[in-house]
Amino acid sequence: MTHTEEDIKFEKKVAQSILSSRQTAAIGEAGKTGTWRTMKPIMHDEKCIMVKTGKLSCLLCWMFCPEISVNRTIPPTFDYDYCKGCGVCANECPAQAIEMIPEKENPSCESDEGGN
Repeated sequence: MTHTEEDIKFEKKVAQSILSSRQTAAIGEAGKTGTWRTMKPIMHDEKCIMVKTGKLSCLLCWMFCPEISVNRTIPPTFDYDYCKGCGVCANECPAQAIEMIPEKENPSCESDEGGN
């Protein structure tokens, strides 16, 4: 599928509109994840658009995360205390930089840190 310049401008306008209208929920509104998560996201920095450009240019993972557990950093990192492992971030990543991997048998959400 080829994108015309008009398509790209439209997509940018939509993304800017979504970003400016997104209401900020409180982090952890749904509570800490605990030990029930079965999958967790890991970031492959070398594939991430923001790492490649050095700019906060994509952020689709952050934009679509229902738990707001993706941090707006370069590269994006995950707050595993609140990440539910739903995989929305990985599904929305256009660069396929996020991979969902099985959670450890006895995860320690307290000690996990974001990124890879």
